[in-house]
Amino acid sequence: MTQMIEARAGRVTVQMQKVAEKEKKELELIRAGVAGGTVVVPANKNHLNLEPCGIGSGLKTKVNANIGTSPAFPDIDKELVKLTAALSAGADAVMDLSTGGDLDQLRRRILAVSPAAVGTVPVYQAAVEARERHGSIIGMTADELFAVIEKQAGDGVDFITVHCGVTMAVLDRLRQQSRITGIVSRGGAFLAGWMLHHGRENPLYEQYDRLLDMARRYDVTLSLGDGLRPGCLADATDRAQIQELIILGEMIERARAQGVQAMVEGPGHVPLNQVIANVQMQKSLCRDAPFYVLGPLVTDVAPGYDHITSAVGGALAAAAGADFLCYVTPSEHLGLPGPDDVREGVMAARVAAHAADIAKGVPGAWEWDREMAAARKALDWERQISLAIDPEKARRFRAERNPQGTEECTMCGEFCAMKLIGKYLGKEMATCF
Repeated sequence: MTQMIEARAGRVTVQMQKVAEKEKKELELIRAGVAGGTVVVPANKNHLNLEPCGIGSGLKTKVNANIGTSPAFPDIDKELVKLTAALSAGADAVMDLSTGGDLDQLRRRILAVSPAAVGTVPVYQAAVEARERHGSIIGMTADELFAVIEKQAGDGVDFITVHCGVTMAVLDRLRQQSRITGIVSRGGAFLAGWMLHHGRENPLYEQYDRLLDMARRYDVTLSLGDGLRPGCLADATDRAQIQELIILGEMIERARAQGVQAMVEGPGHVPLNQVIANVQMQKSLCRDAPFYVLGPLVTDVAPGYDHITSAVGGALAAAAGADFLCYVTPSEHLGLPGPDDVREGVMAARVAAHAADIAKGVPGAWEWDREMAAARKALDWERQISLAIDPEKARRFRAERNPQGTEECTMCGEFCAMKLIGKYLGKEMATCF
């Protein structure tokens, strides 16, 4: 029984109740959103220590952090340190994108300790195992791919990225147009290579009902992956990307018909002036399904600062209606992130999410900023630090840059505008706010 099936029967689950409490929303609004598919509550029945969150229309913009091993860095313990960094920084969900080491052990250890929703990309593990078993990724069989999905669902994974929209027709469209970066999605590339080698349709598309059956049994939320997402600005909003999005919209309707929760993943690298249009297209074509975006990154020339380029795009996308931001770390395009990169990435995405929530009128967002403004006016440093999105960093900066502990900060000192205006206009000025 899925959250969606329960909601359609008029029942409010424990998970929905917790989401309503966190969001300060009426229970009926959450139930109706889940029933209609505009809200998802990723909550695998086997993830026993889960503290569920809601993703979708009318709710706070959520943030995901990617972690995971690579063949060059297969150390499980290091990934668990990153998990701690992501959760302490306030990530609402984490994805295990591991391709190196003992994949089953790492996933199960993450699930055992993570109260946040956990996602995976099952085709990664299927591809790794195909290389070990058959000598190449293209040796993978459809049954082996579905066996991995079943195993991960049984372990308790709450949502899975599945690139169901990478079809033969979409690949034909890609061939007919020019693209600089081609396919940059790993999962999309694995499946495209398999399809082209075998001359066969994508098994996730061809056997979609089989996938829906598995998702329904465990209540795994499908995150319909954007295998044709643009890998650079020049490739954004092209025919291949949009054709895949049209297919994902159809698959959203099929998932809803089976009572399976589903959301849609989005681009990618997108020029600032195309971000809003991309969100609007997704919401229209996918019937207001929750939208999960990677970035978008709004420039290609900032390696080392892509947590900033993605935060810029993410704020605009979320303000336009995107619901879930996948963080990007400073090491994007350069190498595997470390714990500090993870923290920086989560914080940048959280800033973007909160800025969007103010624009969307999410309850509590505007009030948070008003409280901070009042604390600044009062030069109440403890209150400012407690209200900061990253209190740890704010406290460290305050201590390091103001060693004497003066009332004002060392930026202005005795020329502090707040103190001057308070002294000379005082009560009169206060009545203006």
